[in-house]
Amino acid sequence: MLFETIIGSTAALFTSLSYVPQVRKTWGTGETGDISLRMLLMLAAGLALWLAYGLLKADWVIAAANGVSLGLVTVVLFFKLRAKAAARSTNAGLRGSGMA
Repeated sequence: MLFETIIGSTAALFTSLSYVPQVRKTWGTGETGDISLRMLLMLAAGLALWLAYGLLKADWVIAAANGVSLGLVTVVLFFKLRAKAAARSTNAGLRGSGMA
């Protein structure tokens, strides 16, 4: 294996696995209040573009790392959007009942 591939694979492993603690926390608690929705959306868009780039360049390290990262960020994004929808629904219910 080329030295560059080893460096790239190690970097890809570390950056991809860096999302695991956040996914575990949000999966376990469902809490996402301290995570910026804009940041998650921009990160997901950037990862999707890096994934596309890796596929276009036929670079499996870039494609795999960003595919895994995109999958993990998507999980957090799902919980964030679900919490936002629940809060919107609760607020609408309170307004309709005259309690808000």
